[in-house]
Amino acid sequence: MRIGLLTEGGYPYVSGDAGLWCDRLVRGLGQHEFDIYALSGGPHQEESGLVVLPPQVGRVRTAPLWTAEEDGVAYGRRARRRFTECYDELVGALSDSSASQADRFATGLYGLAELARDEGGLVGALRSEGAVRALERACRAPGALRTAREARVPELLTVAGQLERALRPLSLDWYGPHGRDGDTLGSVDLCHAASGGPAALPGLLARHFSDVPLLVTEYGVRLRTHYLTSGAPGAPAGESAPAVRALLAAFHTLLAAEVYRQAARLTPGNAHARRWQERCGADRAKVRTIHPGMDATPFAAVGDAPDTADPHTLVWSGRVEPAKDLVSLLHAFAQVRKDEPRARLRIVGASAGPEGQAYLGHCRTLAAQLFPDEAEGPHAVGENPVSFEEPGGPRTPSPAETYAAGAVVVLSSVVEGFPVGLVEAMFCGRATVSTDVGAVVEVIGGTGLVVPPRNPRALAEACAALLRDPERRARLGAAARARALELFTVEQNIEAYHGLYLEVVSQCPARGVVLDQDGDPRPFAVPAEARLPGRWTGLGARVTARRGPGWTAGPPVRGVPPRSAATRGGPTPGAFGRDASAQAAPPVAAVPFTEGAR
Repeated sequence: MRIGLLTEGGYPYVSGDAGLWCDRLVRGLGQHEFDIYALSGGPHQEESGLVVLPPQVGRVRTAPLWTAEEDGVAYGRRARRRFTECYDELVGALSDSSASQADRFATGLYGLAELARDEGGLVGALRSEGAVRALERACRAPGALRTAREARVPELLTVAGQLERALRPLSLDWYGPHGRDGDTLGSVDLCHAASGGPAALPGLLARHFSDVPLLVTEYGVRLRTHYLTSGAPGAPAGESAPAVRALLAAFHTLLAAEVYRQAARLTPGNAHARRWQERCGADRAKVRTIHPGMDATPFAAVGDAPDTADPHTLVWSGRVEPAKDLVSLLHAFAQVRKDEPRARLRIVGASAGPEGQAYLGHCRTLAAQLFPDEAEGPHAVGENPVSFEEPGGPRTPSPAETYAAGAVVVLSSVVEGFPVGLVEAMFCGRATVSTDVGAVVEVIGGTGLVVPPRNPRALAEACAALLRDPERRARLGAAARARALELFTVEQNIEAYHGLYLEVVSQCPARGVVLDQDGDPRPFAVPAEARLPGRWTGLGARVTARRGPGWTAGPPVRGVPPRSAATRGGPTPGAFGRDASAQAAPPVAAVPFTEGAR
């Protein structure tokens, strides 16, 4: 089948988030064809270029989310009236608390998308004075939220600017049913968004315009990220005002709810993300938890080798920042030293940004105060039992050797998503002590000790218990490695998505006619299996093929030649749609097909 992979600020660029996961997915599913639609996060990312793409990538289309030039589109009277009506509905939903809030948001969003397709863009209209006045009317309307009514003009301008940025994907020419050379999302069999938020918005519009099924993967829930960063110390000054935070939070909440409602399947990376999705309105029947896949090969040697680590050493590894709560870890280690005088603590990690550097300096000072340099004898040099080391240093050149250096691996975070470092320690067969945050309990299962966060006494007791009991450490380490190899490998991740792709496409109705590069129906483009009704599916509505707009078409990405239907040649397996002879036939549903039938 043909997959439209939707990304934001990551793959296929060299720098960015989720690049490694997406690359493993594309390379692992060589039997499918991938078209990549990427929203870049900044000029530095575009300058870094693209990674080397495998042959199953048919085309790459990119668009900058960080900037948008004036489109030069001049609306007529009727178009201006349409924009005002749709934008009023969208921003009215942000300050509305009634039961019709979600419907108003969806009406405004899709109305703006249809206007952008018909007129050629929305950038100028979203930046106009009329957009700010519409936002002001919504905030001053009867029944508006109290926080929204208190918004002043500078705050309204900030919100209008943020909405214009978030709605930039509506002005792209990615949503035609078949488009120029089949290079739009309307010509794929399935849209797979690598995250929620802006990355899922193109898939949402492809679902609206062309009835393309949408699959959304969230290893970190974008709505949760917005809540954590909104009003944070590093956020712009204008975005910390209560009215701005309330209106933007309402927009992201409504967008997430609409994405969850329209998606055919949602694949959170852990139960923590799943709870967020369900709390935002996701249907439990659509949710399938698929754990991130990690490469276990670099840790195989340590996991298979006998345990030669110092039995008195604790290891912490990660990025140094306040959320990791190293202060509690240091206070807990002070209590461990009272019971186990030979215990040592190795902190291996680098700081991130000025805040991380300041926090690392604070931790170093605290360690020097809690643990003065000690010497084993009168002729020995004093040494601090706590060491701070940089990753990749002479003593810990690789993550595997970092975990191999200790008998117990500790995680002391107060905020955590999916604990990647914990899984790496499990691959190495190490016993772990962790705080009960994020997806820690789900990852650990019964193979490690879990304590409440911000509780140095409980953390100290758990660490001391494992340091005193080598047999228990060995049992927990072996169980942890077996669990990690069963649940968190790349192979299980790819196999899960392969099965989910087939499930989603088989249960979606056959869509419009598949056209070639000349706009003519392509014969034999639809396998016969797509026409047999399945008992678990409903009847699908007939979709009339329409050509997509080309008003924002840009040059192709350098190094990635466009692949038309003619260059691919022959019938495309899994290109679910109806040929010309099927237009008069009654609508039918699709069923899954086997490899032999395909």
